[in-house]
Amino acid sequence: MKPPLMDLHIDTAISGFYKGFAKNVTVAGKVIVGALIIWAVAFPTQAASVLSSINGVILSTFNYWYVFVMAFFVLVCLLLAIWPASGRLKLGHPEDKPEFSNFSWFSMMFGAGIGIGMLTFATAEPMYHWASNPDTIRGITEGSSAENVRAAYVWSFTHWGLAAWAAYAIVGLSLAYFAYRRDLPLTIRSALVPLFGRSLSGPLGHTIDVVAVVATVLGVSQTLGFGVEQFVAGLSRIGFGDWLYTATADGGQKVSIMAIILALVVIMGASTLSALSGVGKGIKWLSNINMGLSFFILAFFLIFGSTFFGLQALFLGIWDYLVSIPSNILTVWAKDGTETGDALAGWQGGWTIFYWAWWIAFAPFVGVFLARISKGRTVREYVLGAIVIPAFMCFTWFAIVGGTAIDLELNGNANGAITGAGQADQLFAMLGVILSPTLAWIMSVVVVILLLTYLVTSADSAVLIINTINAAGDEGPKARPHILFWGAALAFVVGGLIIAGGLGAIQTAMVIGALPFSLVMALMGISVLKAIWRDGKREKMGVASTSAEVAATEAAN
Repeated sequence: MKPPLMDLHIDTAISGFYKGFAKNVTVAGKVIVGALIIWAVAFPTQAASVLSSINGVILSTFNYWYVFVMAFFVLVCLLLAIWPASGRLKLGHPEDKPEFSNFSWFSMMFGAGIGIGMLTFATAEPMYHWASNPDTIRGITEGSSAENVRAAYVWSFTHWGLAAWAAYAIVGLSLAYFAYRRDLPLTIRSALVPLFGRSLSGPLGHTIDVVAVVATVLGVSQTLGFGVEQFVAGLSRIGFGDWLYTATADGGQKVSIMAIILALVVIMGASTLSALSGVGKGIKWLSNINMGLSFFILAFFLIFGSTFFGLQALFLGIWDYLVSIPSNILTVWAKDGTETGDALAGWQGGWTIFYWAWWIAFAPFVGVFLARISKGRTVREYVLGAIVIPAFMCFTWFAIVGGTAIDLELNGNANGAITGAGQADQLFAMLGVILSPTLAWIMSVVVVILLLTYLVTSADSAVLIINTINAAGDEGPKARPHILFWGAALAFVVGGLIIAGGLGAIQTAMVIGALPFSLVMALMGISVLKAIWRDGKREKMGVASTSAEVAATEAAN
């Protein structure tokens, strides 16, 4: 048995505007994203209609694929962590030490991977599932009742638990394994070397990296879209004026174009400046700040919220979730012509399948970022840090914050103020119920600041990761013009798609972009399993399996 491939050549420009970048990947990514922006802005009605039609076909045709591939990611990650021979492997060479402290490492992972969504959905999702979930559809429980609380948390934890973080972890694990043990480029194609070998230096590898770039842009745009809506809701709560919203034909209201522009200028301006400073400065410090503020807000709700109700929801929810994993993670509901069957299929498409696509689209960004900050850690340490701990953090937020909202509605204190608020405004509405107007204003300001730090952290990390993929895994080129381009591109994608069709347009584009990358991720899981298995055989036979061992062997000879 020979040592594994440890040299994957990727052509990069040696001079000019694209110096240090793989032009085939960079230009193709810019063209695709640019075309999407122009289409969404110039033909918003057509763009929304076409994207919606394609999205409907994907949700009805590939629902089984999304469910089973997510279950595969969970199984692969947990297997590699539990298996002694693989769990002790270091993502790097024996002498490599972690670059960041445990707190900074966890803060950056959590901030990049979930922060924005947590602020929006920690209240909104338990509230929604409390009113409607598969149990209420099947008539097992009654919506918005005390008996429906446990079912609400089963599905909230299912969507934000092990599966979500396993999608991120499988990408980061495979990239870190090949980049730091075999010195392959820190880019998506490197994770498939055990399957395709040197052919990844050509068009196949370029295509894989372009798919990753487009999926990243769409996945991050979905997250930023939710964040922009909540950011505007927060600005409205703290007194920035009625101009933030405009009336709709049905008597409701929506975020105004001027508010979208303001939010994106603030968010993307700050994130671009942070991206220019790199991971070790701006992103690290912002991550530490937002983690500190997250703990502050969580402590606030523990003290002033429905503490007992929330803790009960947390522990019962975790138990119910763990018991339900085998069925919930593998169940697929398809339309069967019955009212119940069609309703279940519609619910799963709008929630579970949407989330699985969101996590997959977000995975190239978060995965490369996790790999970038995890050098020197063991496979077991990585999996526990990237899956179990963040999932528990999400569970705690959903139980304490969302549980307070449910309890306030159950006992009548909220009197519909929370359920009647929009998804982006429910957290602020809850603060208005439990606090005096002055204190509610102060806490709303804190939430807006935290939301802004999460938005900036996610956006600047995404810009750096896109440039890392475009630069064939090289973090060296600062590429100021390219950082500015991708910062502006993210802003235009979010703004253009929101204007074209609201968050629904971003959602449909993201689901479409996630599909091809889901195949790449499945191959990544197979690839890392194959690599670790064969490296174990190499170790028994005394064959070098890392670049350091190869160098030592060559020096000895």
